[in-house]
Amino acid sequence: MKDNNKVLCYLCPHHCQIIPGKRGVCRARLNKNGRLYSENYAMISSMGMDPVEKKPLYHFHPGSEILSVGTSGCNFTCDYCQNWQISQENPPLKEMGSEQLIKKADISGAVGIAYTYSEPSIWYEYIRETAEKAGSKGLKNVMVTNGYISIEPLKELIPYLDAANVDLKSFNNDFYKKLCNGKLEPVLRNIELLLNNDVHIELTTLVITDYNDSIEELRELFNWVHNLNPDIPLHLSRYFPGYKLEKPATDIDKIIEAYHLAREYLNYVYLGNVHLAEGSNTVCPQCGYEVIERSFYQVNSFLNDDKCPECSHHIYGRF
Repeated sequence: MKDNNKVLCYLCPHHCQIIPGKRGVCRARLNKNGRLYSENYAMISSMGMDPVEKKPLYHFHPGSEILSVGTSGCNFTCDYCQNWQISQENPPLKEMGSEQLIKKADISGAVGIAYTYSEPSIWYEYIRETAEKAGSKGLKNVMVTNGYISIEPLKELIPYLDAANVDLKSFNNDFYKKLCNGKLEPVLRNIELLLNNDVHIELTTLVITDYNDSIEELRELFNWVHNLNPDIPLHLSRYFPGYKLEKPATDIDKIIEAYHLAREYLNYVYLGNVHLAEGSNTVCPQCGYEVIERSFYQVNSFLNDDKCPECSHHIYGRF
């Protein structure tokens, strides 16, 4: 607590100083009489069974389904947000305790629970509690996240996480500052932290016309991921106008160019939001054999455990 009953929230790098009666940037954490409250604890805005590929996760139990849940609010204010109705507005919410959610995932036959739709890290206390209990019952825990969380809370959460898809929005700090109200460095740091602590990682980058689609920036991003681990799967998605950003949709030729450039650096690159002949299947980086075929969310795997059936090369992932 600070002077005049202000409270400091350390959950994410914003480190909001919140005066009584007000909320932080995420709109989910309230200063009530000098104490910090999580207003979205156990409050759900969206829930549904999804193919795990929809997260997107292509190298994590392919072909399985996962119970996906989200709350409201976000610690970013992206001008192009694809889920702005729940991240930036006040959607209807339904309360569901962790035990009830776990039971729903268990009886549905889901491989686990994905915390997604809005930014899950602002749902921290609920996710930590649920993930610990779910893991003890053999369910997997997945976060689909912008990666904007402080080190200590992330370290406390990591033992209960099995996988994460991190939205690496750009490799330019000005982009994060102007379009998202955030910073790049904490996201890069957290991707490394997750990877180094045996959390399965996949990345998504939405390629946006005139903002993060320069070949120079894309090359820098791909090279950074390569230096971490060239096996990290990267999903490149096509931007469409939405929320506050009205730039034209990303040119298909630009997406294809980015895809082929990424494959010079990375072993597993995929295309989202487009229906093209390439960019869906998983190809063995050693011999070129198609080890997993995908048609929309229909999946055929030819893996021999986690190896290519043609050359026995190990394929990155959790299968």
